[in-house]
Amino acid sequence: MTDDSVSSASGGGRNRFVYVTAALAALNGLLFGFDTGVISGAFLYIKDTFTMSPLAQGIVVSGALLGAAFGAALGGHLADRWGRRRLILVSAVVFFVGSLVMAIAPTVEVLVVGRLIDGVAIGFASIVGPLYLSEIAPPKVRGSLVSLNQLAVTVGILSSYFVNYAFADAGQWRWMLGTGMVPALILGAGMVFMPESPRWLVEHGREKQARDVLSQTRTDDQIRAELDEIRETIEQEDGSIRDLLEPWMRPALVVGVGLAVLQQVTGINTVIYYAPTILESTGFESSASILATVGIGVVNVVMTIVAVLLIDRTGRRPLLSVGLVGMTLTLFGLGAAFYLPGLSGLVGWIATGSLMLYVAFFAIGLGPVFWLLISEVYPLKVRGTAMGVVTVFNWVANLAVSLTFPIMVGAITKAGTFWVYGILSAVALAFTYVFVPETKGRSLEAIESDLRDSMLGRQDADAPSDVAWSDDD
Repeated sequence: MTDDSVSSASGGGRNRFVYVTAALAALNGLLFGFDTGVISGAFLYIKDTFTMSPLAQGIVVSGALLGAAFGAALGGHLADRWGRRRLILVSAVVFFVGSLVMAIAPTVEVLVVGRLIDGVAIGFASIVGPLYLSEIAPPKVRGSLVSLNQLAVTVGILSSYFVNYAFADAGQWRWMLGTGMVPALILGAGMVFMPESPRWLVEHGREKQARDVLSQTRTDDQIRAELDEIRETIEQEDGSIRDLLEPWMRPALVVGVGLAVLQQVTGINTVIYYAPTILESTGFESSASILATVGIGVVNVVMTIVAVLLIDRTGRRPLLSVGLVGMTLTLFGLGAAFYLPGLSGLVGWIATGSLMLYVAFFAIGLGPVFWLLISEVYPLKVRGTAMGVVTVFNWVANLAVSLTFPIMVGAITKAGTFWVYGILSAVALAFTYVFVPETKGRSLEAIESDLRDSMLGRQDADAPSDVAWSDDD
C-alpha cells in the first residue's frame, strides 16, 4: 500500500468519524424540533380530553417554552462544568421522562409538568448540540456540521407533523406526544460511545484524551497546532462569567443577544405553532390546512439542506443577508394577502405561498446561522455559559412572540401583525450589516484572538483580521 493510499484511508476514517459523531449529536436538534412542533397537532385533541380555561390552554402550549428558558439558563453552566457529552446524555434522559409523563398524564396539571420537563430538555439541547458540534468539527467543515443541528431541528418539526397526521383520525394525542421517547432512547444509547469535546478535555487537564479525540479528525500537524491554540486561549482567560461584560467581549455579546431576539421577533414560531390556524382562517378545510403545514415543513427541511451545503462556501453573512431580504419581502406579501379585499379563495393560496417562501428564506439564513455563530464567537472557558445566556434571550423572545401573536392579530389584524414582523426583519438586516462578523474557515481560537486584538487595539495594521468586528465590515 502506498503512502497516498494510507493517507486516503486515514482521511476516509477521519471523515466517517466526524460525520457519524455529528449525525448522532444532531439528534439533539431532532428532539428539539419534534417536541416544538408536535404540540400544534396534539393540542387539537387534548382540548377534547380535558376541560381547560383559555389560560390553561396557553400554559399547556407555552409550558415547554418556560422549561426551555430554564434549561438554557442552567444548561450553559452544566456544559462547562460536566462536559458537553455528559449533558447530551442527561438531555436524552430528560427528553424521555418528559415524553413519558405527557403520554400518560391523567390530568392537565400532570400534562403541564410533562411539558415543563420536556422544555428543560429542549433548553439543554438548544445549547449543547451546536456547542459540541462546533468543538469536535475541523474548522473547514465546522459551519456545515454545526448546521446539521438546525437541519435536524427542521426534520424533527416535519416528523412531528407526520406523526400528528398519522394519529389524527383516532385523535390519539398521547401517542403523538409519547413518540418522542424513541429518538431520546437512540440519542442516549449512541452518545455512550461518543467522545468528549477535546477543548473541554484540555481545559480540565485531560490533554492525552483530547489528543486521542483530535487524532480521529485531524492530522498530527493539525493536532499540535490546535492544542497550542487551545492552551494559549485557556491561559488568557479566568473563566468567570464577568468576562461576558468585559469591553473586549461586548461585540460578541451584542451579536449573540441581538440575533437571539431577532430570530424570534421576526415571527418564525408563529408559523411553527399557528400555521394550521393561519391557513384555516383563509378558508382551507382542517385537513387541507394540515397538509399545507406538512408542505411548509418539507420546504423548511429542503432549504436547510441548501444552507448546510453553502454555509462553508459562501460564508455566514451572505446567507444571513439574503435570507433576511427574502423574509422581509415575503412577510409584506403575506400581510397583503390578508389586507386586500375580494380575493376570496385566492387568499389561501397566496398565504400558503408566502408562508412557504418565508420559511425557505429563514431556513437558509437566520435559522442555521444564528446557532452556528453563537457556537463560534465566545471564549472557550465561558462558551457554554455564554451560549446559555444568549439562548435564554432566544427562548424568552420565543415565548413573548407566541403569547402576543393572538393579541396582535386582535388589535391590528393579521395583515398588520405580519407587516410588523416584516419591519423587524428589515431591522435584523441592518443589524447584520453593522454588527455580525464573518467567521468562515477560521479556528475557534483564531476568532477569539481576533476579537481580543480588535477591541484592545493590538492588531497589526499590516496583517488585517479575517474576522471583522467593527462597523466597517
